Amino acid sequence: MAVSISRVLLISLISVVISAAIVHAKGRGHHGHRGKHLHHQNQNQNQSVQGGPVTYDGRSLIINGKRELLFSGAIHYTRSTPEMWPDLIKKAKHGGLNMIETYVFWNIHEPVQGQYNFEGNYDLVRFIKLVQEYKMYATIRLGPFIQAEWNHGGLPYWLREVPGVIFRSESKAFKYHMEKYVQLIINKLKEAKLFSPQGGPIVLAQIENEYNMVQLAYRELGNNYVRWAAAMAVQQNIGVPWVMCKQRDAPDPVINTCNGRQCGDTFMGQINPTSQLCGLRTGLLNTEYLGTLLHKDQ
Repeated sequence: MAVSISRVLLISLISVVISAAIVHAKGRGHHGHRGKHLHHQNQNQNQSVQGGPVTYDGRSLIINGKRELLFSGAIHYTRSTPEMWPDLIKKAKHGGLNMIETYVFWNIHEPVQGQYNFEGNYDLVRFIKLVQEYKMYATIRLGPFIQAEWNHGGLPYWLREVPGVIFRSESKAFKYHMEKYVQLIINKLKEAKLFSPQGGPIVLAQIENEYNMVQLAYRELGNNYVRWAAAMAVQQNIGVPWVMCKQRDAPDPVINTCNGRQCGDTFMGQINPTSQLCGLRTGLLNTEYLGTLLHKDQ
């Protein structure tokens, strides 16, 4: 099945592309080009992040009417302290990034059913506001299953005891609690006016996480769950695009993305030359990259 370019974006969610270009130019002796590249980066870093409508086409995200090429790195707010956040964000920006992404951790925000914690290093709103203060964009990855080398994949332990629950499935119990959690997080972010159309820095949001392998095991039930999760997310009306990580068949208008250096395992099938950029076989939105990271001045 042909892959529609309208469902993938010209984005890499970490700075390795910039770093690789610099190292390549240095090795070839193109010092002039390297200088121009860094000068362009510095100009981008000095630009303010202005909220506005977020759309996309086959080339890029379009934020407030302007095409943006986004280079993002992960800072998980729960794995550091509020005192550390400014320095971490500052270093990310100095390294050439213009966007910060983070998972949202259900099991620390609702450790006991109905009891919520958004204090200290669990203060998601404070973290996103700080990202905006440093004039950077933000991506939130809600999951609710996030993997992330985190206990229980981010799912709360109490969820196991809910009668009839089957994780990440057509289970009515799971879908009920998942939707309730998503609405909780979205409403907190909306109240703080943190989505781009509200003037905030959030320009992308992710629902589910690397579900494709689980989907294959569940077969048609997995397909039904993916369609439900996508529709539920879109119904939140956040005004920015939703993505699914490493998902071959994310339902429109949710954007399917790939992970790693090669995207052929995610985007398979014949490439339509009328809808692809030069027949590019890699995905144009990469949610995770496992390559070498270099400082931009190296």
